[in-house]
Amino acid sequence: MFHAPNGLQKDRATGASREPEPLQRRTTTAEPAPPAPPASPVPQDAPGTAPVKRRDAYFDNAKYLAIVLVAVAHAWEPVMEGSRATRAAYMLVYAFHMPAFIVISGYFSRSFQARPDQLKRLVSGVVVPYAVFEIAYTLFKRWADDDPDYPFSMNDPIYLTWFLIALFVWRLTTPLWRSVRWPLAIALALAALGTLTPGMGQSLDLQRILQFLPFFVLGLSMRPEHFQMLRRREVRLLALPVFAVAAVSAYWVAPHLRMGWFYRSTSAVELDAPWWAGPLMTLVLFGCGLLLTAAFLAWVPRRRTWFTVLGAGTICGYLLHGFLVKSLEYWGLVARYPWLAEPAGVIAVTVAAAAAVTLLCTPPVRRALRFATEPELSWAFRQDVTRLPDGATDAASRTSR
Repeated sequence: MFHAPNGLQKDRATGASREPEPLQRRTTTAEPAPPAPPASPVPQDAPGTAPVKRRDAYFDNAKYLAIVLVAVAHAWEPVMEGSRATRAAYMLVYAFHMPAFIVISGYFSRSFQARPDQLKRLVSGVVVPYAVFEIAYTLFKRWADDDPDYPFSMNDPIYLTWFLIALFVWRLTTPLWRSVRWPLAIALALAALGTLTPGMGQSLDLQRILQFLPFFVLGLSMRPEHFQMLRRREVRLLALPVFAVAAVSAYWVAPHLRMGWFYRSTSAVELDAPWWAGPLMTLVLFGCGLLLTAAFLAWVPRRRTWFTVLGAGTICGYLLHGFLVKSLEYWGLVARYPWLAEPAGVIAVTVAAAAAVTLLCTPPVRRALRFATEPELSWAFRQDVTRLPDGATDAASRTSR
C-alpha cells in the first residue's frame, strides 16, 4: 500500500487523549500564606473539592501542538498521492504524534485504581464520546458519501474513534500494569504477538490496542523528572539533528515502505510481509516513535502561551476535524480541484487544517460540545460514586483529548 487508505479504513491513527491533570498539593507552613493566584481558566472537577487543581501549561502546549500535527497529517491524505515530499512528511508525523499522545495519556493514568468515581469519569469522558461520535460519523458517511446502507457498529470503530476505545481498555488495565514486573517488556511482547495474528483488528481495533500498548505502559512508568530531563538545553539541541535525520530517512523510504506499518491496524501477513517482519517492525517503530516523541517534547514550550488554553479543548479538535477531512474525500474535492494536490495547494490545505483545528479547540466550542465530550452523568450513578473519597489525591479534572 503506497498511498493513504481510502474511505473509512481502520488505517488511520490519530489522536489526542483525555488525561486527568496532576494535582498541585498544598504545603503546610508557619509563615503567612502568599496571595492567592489568579483563577484558573480550567473548570474544576466537582464543586467544593480541594485542593485546587491547576493545569500544567507544558502538557497543554504539547497536546495542542500534537493535535495540529494530527489534523494536518489527515488533511495531507487526500492530496499526497504522487508527491514524495508530502508522503515523507506524512510518515514523519505518523511516526511520533500518536506515541506522544499515548505516552502522555499513560503518564496521567498512573493514579487510576478503578475506584467508582474514576470509573464514572471513564464512562463520561471516554465511553459516551465514543458512542456519540461512532453514531455521528456513521450518519455523516451515509449522508455525505451517499451511502444510506452503511451499517452502525459499536464493535468496529469508525475512522478516528478507535483511540477512544483503546484508551478505555488501556485505562482499565492500568492497575495490572502497575503491579507486574517488567511491564514494558510484556507490553512489547504482546504488541509483537499482535502482528502475528491476522484479522484481530476487526473487533474493537484490538490490533491497534496491542501495538500501541507499549507507549501507554511506558507513560505509566514515567515520573516528573523524566519530563524535566527532556527540557534540558543539551536535549533540545540534540533534538534538531534527530528530526533532520528522521526527515531524510523518511524521504528515502517513502516510495518503498507501506503506511500500514505506521497505522498498526494490520498484521504482518496482511501487509504481504514475512511473519518475522511483524516483531521486528514492532521494535523498530517503538524505538523511532520514542526517539521522535522525546525530540518533540523537548521543544514544547514550558511557559503559558497564546495557545495554552487550547490544550484543554483538544478533545473537540480531535473529534470534529475528521468531518472536515472526510468532506474532502466524500465530495471528491481534490478530483474536482486538482490544484489542491500541487505544492501551493498542499500548503493551502496545511494552513487551513491548522487554522480549523485551532478554532475547534477554543473554549466556546468546548462548552458547546460538553454534552457529548464531558457530560455530567451523576444522575446515572449512585451518590457515593459521584464524590471523590476522602483523602483521594487522584488528579481527576476533566481535560481534553
